[in-house]
Amino acid sequence: MEQQAATTADEAEIRKSDIGGPYAWYVLGVLVLVYMINFIDRQIISILAEDIKADLGVTDADLGFLYGTAFGVFYSLFGIPLGRLADMWYRGRLMTIGLSVWSLMTAVSGFAQNFTQLAAARIGVGIGEATASPCAFSMISDYFPKEQRATALGIYSSGLYLGAGTSLFIGGLVVQSWNAAYPSGGPMGLMGWQAAFLAVGLPGLLLAIWVATLREPVRGLADGHITPAEPNPWGKFFTELSSIVPPLTLVHAALNGVAALVTNVIGLAIIVAGAWGMVMLTGDIPQWAAVGLGVYAVFSWSQSLKRRDPATYKLIWGTPAFMLTVLGFGLIAFGTYAVGFWAVPYAIREWGVDKATAGFLLGGGAAASGFIGVILGGRLSDRFRRTNPSGRILIGFLSIFGSAPLLVWSFTTTSETLFYILAFVNGIFASLWVGVAAATTQDLVLPRMRGAATATYFLGTTLIGLGMGPYAVGKVSLITGDLGVACMSVIAVMPITLISLVLVYRWLPEAEATRFERSGETPGA
Repeated sequence: MEQQAATTADEAEIRKSDIGGPYAWYVLGVLVLVYMINFIDRQIISILAEDIKADLGVTDADLGFLYGTAFGVFYSLFGIPLGRLADMWYRGRLMTIGLSVWSLMTAVSGFAQNFTQLAAARIGVGIGEATASPCAFSMISDYFPKEQRATALGIYSSGLYLGAGTSLFIGGLVVQSWNAAYPSGGPMGLMGWQAAFLAVGLPGLLLAIWVATLREPVRGLADGHITPAEPNPWGKFFTELSSIVPPLTLVHAALNGVAALVTNVIGLAIIVAGAWGMVMLTGDIPQWAAVGLGVYAVFSWSQSLKRRDPATYKLIWGTPAFMLTVLGFGLIAFGTYAVGFWAVPYAIREWGVDKATAGFLLGGGAAASGFIGVILGGRLSDRFRRTNPSGRILIGFLSIFGSAPLLVWSFTTTSETLFYILAFVNGIFASLWVGVAAATTQDLVLPRMRGAATATYFLGTTLIGLGMGPYAVGKVSLITGDLGVACMSVIAVMPITLISLVLVYRWLPEAEATRFERSGETPGA
């Protein structure tokens, strides 16, 4: 172990020039491409929604489940053990494996013949994509100093909007061209929406080869707190996995004593009762079974983490500023994901626009506005932070108050042209916060905890945002028969969002300043 630490220190002297240097920016560029592919594969179902609905006979609530819950719950669930593995193992290798898995499962989606098969493929995409951001956030945080971190993470996060926008354009073009050429189905009987999944899934396998060539950064070097390599990452990974994947969770709890098992079972009973109550209320078994599974898995993991790594638990789950960051920005993501998914079906239904046009106008606009917003938000937040420890959170307020009125205007206008213009402007405000939230969660923990912090942060943006937002809008649309009203309904969560961010703004400086003290660990060189 001493030799390992010494090797890391020697390597650190050589690699100091990487921090914020040309190679760091090269790595960031590759990671942006990875995130683009990530969101192309995730978002393309939006432009394909109407075809899938007609071909497979599903409802708007089912579409919300396919896009959000089926993907999001398993993304967040597996993101935790994979995030912890990113804290211990080679991040580039882990990302290479994950990229290969989610690209393959996207392609497999193209062969789905029913709702169940497509849902299973989407689960596979979610598991594979769970590797990307924990690895990327951790690598970027080790390649860039703190004063550049929000900008770098904002640039990385721009891949979200570039990918989401590109997916709409590519998907609309492929499905429309394919259906025109093969109105009754093409080779192997594939319909246009199935061909689109294949078209965006396969290129990711080539990108995985490129990712495998990236140099692994020295963990913690940018913060002056070098963390030696973990000698036994796989044993700890499987321990982490067993703490979150049912029914292994019960065995894991039992091995930690009767008290741990009783706590786990009580938590399981409460969550099952809550999920059953929602099933009775809505009639949507897949949705609430998946959400219940996700909530139980997270509960089980948090209790296990408290026993196994109290320092990490204390800085994440035991830090109100961190938890409210997850909740507050997760609720912003609730609206962002919901509107991002349903905007294209709304345009198609409201004005009868063809898919290629909708994909180009909304997709191109989303890519441009998202890129502008996330970069602008990152730069502004880094500037605000120089004079105010909580300055980044101001960008969250700007995002909320700028987006809400534009959202209402977008879904009440009778002008198709104005709808596209408002969608573009709203996209800038709605994306300002992304780098801010990422950088805030990274600053609240120690370098060795960054993968776990990222995974926990994504619990909010996936379990709350992606897992609930698109489904909720689809359900409201099903009940009211008005997709526009359903899209505007996301504003209902704004009061909780604002309260959460106000408290984060107040508590953040002290929480960051005391992280070493509260963890019981000391800064090292």
